[in-house]
Amino acid sequence: MANGSEPDWDDADGEEEDTSAAVTSEEVTRAVVTDTDWTAETILSQLRRGNIQLNPRFQRRDAWNKPRKSKFIESLILGLPIPQIVLAEDKNRRGKFIVLDGKQRLLALRQFAAGSSFAASAEEETFKGFSLTGLEVREDLRLATLRKMENEEGYVDDLNSLLNETIRTVVVRRWPNEDFLNLVFLRLNTGSVKLSPQELRQALHPGPFTDYLDDCASGSEWLRAALRIDKPDFRMRDVEILLRYFGFQYTLDEYTGNLKKFLDDTVNVLNDQWSKEEDRIKRVGENCDNAIEATFKIFGDNAFYRWASGKYEGRFNRAVFDVMTFYFSDEAVRAQAVSRGAAVEAAFRGLCDTNQRFVESIQTTTKTPVATHRRLSLWGEALGEALQTKLRIPELRDNRLIP
Repeated sequence: MANGSEPDWDDADGEEEDTSAAVTSEEVTRAVVTDTDWTAETILSQLRRGNIQLNPRFQRRDAWNKPRKSKFIESLILGLPIPQIVLAEDKNRRGKFIVLDGKQRLLALRQFAAGSSFAASAEEETFKGFSLTGLEVREDLRLATLRKMENEEGYVDDLNSLLNETIRTVVVRRWPNEDFLNLVFLRLNTGSVKLSPQELRQALHPGPFTDYLDDCASGSEWLRAALRIDKPDFRMRDVEILLRYFGFQYTLDEYTGNLKKFLDDTVNVLNDQWSKEEDRIKRVGENCDNAIEATFKIFGDNAFYRWASGKYEGRFNRAVFDVMTFYFSDEAVRAQAVSRGAAVEAAFRGLCDTNQRFVESIQTTTKTPVATHRRLSLWGEALGEALQTKLRIPELRDNRLIP
């Protein structure tokens, strides 16, 4: 069922937006932004010592192939211009840095260093090394690795050129709040491909649940099937979809319409609860896979698509994913729904055909508490009728959803 490298969305406003508070000029003034010309050797040293946050998990979302990484290394050896790297100093750990821009370049450097004196021994097995390939200018360096360049005399000049090459590095210190980093993050990506806020969330809200969420999304074949992608998304949008599911399971009553805050709060809550609730959280995660599988059994290749004008739209719809996984995460409901699959699909089509308010809540206006409650309640009622049973449907009180 997976057929691509990037998800294709159907819902018009399901994207997580910059809904943070406005950043004042005074706050911008308080931040210290410095340009530093670090050499490649310095950056490799910082990576080896763990001062620049570059988790080995990033490799699962590696966006560059070997020839592209090789050309980056070749550019350093040749002294060709390369884009700057932007880091933010961790507020709680002086001398530790979060990557705001340049993750793929740093990952290429870190992987090229695997097995060399710049690789920490404990990490050698977790960072996958590569040898240079697909070069355009220095074809004589084909199959070279940093380890090989360190050990063979013929590479001395090229090794020195690589290690001494400077990389413009912008470091942000004393940043006032996360809204400021969001502003920097968004400005960096203006005019280029917009990155997922999940990447920044991953850096700013580390913890055991954050790691589990990444592992769970990366390992879920059912989640990739739902998104029609064939590998973990390098922008971490699969992680964000899974986080939405956890939010609906754990913190739905805290949702106010600010999707970013809702997802940030969900990560923080579950990081805090992890030590006591690890087993339960993992069972809830397993139920997401079960819910996705049940949806495919009922809807086939049209799972998580919107029904309109006599056909399925053929693009993943986050709001449809929300309502299907919300109810099918319950084992009893899931079993009933699969056994009455034809009736369940007919109920969904009928709801899309006859109820404009439901259609709006999964297509055009999806993020408000009212729209969220509307699609959960309308689908819950239609599903309950199809299953001939009464389901527990969230209520809306004072603009809050009560599970």
